[in-house]
Amino acid sequence: MSYYKRHMFICTNQREDKICCQDHDAAEKRNAVKKIAKELGLSGQGKIRINTAGCLDRCSEGPVAVVYPDETWYRYESVADLEEIVHQHLDQGQPVERLKI
Repeated sequence: MSYYKRHMFICTNQREDKICCQDHDAAEKRNAVKKIAKELGLSGQGKIRINTAGCLDRCSEGPVAVVYPDETWYRYESVADLEEIVHQHLDQGQPVERLKI
């Protein structure tokens, strides 16, 4: 059994050669949604985990996140979008179709 039920990786990479996820304040949005998940008691062993990722190499579609083990890729605009992914997909197992890449 996996340590986490689902794991979301949010790209926070900064690149010099092209526009990337951090150009959309990805690190700040990741920090905010991670705090929300902890406050709601959704984080921890057997639950969910939200992590920073280096470049996920989908810069032109960014900012992006991916959920494992479901291998579901998302593009988001706001903390509210990420929070929706946390509630609907990470917690309830239902992908957020409108944000999927």
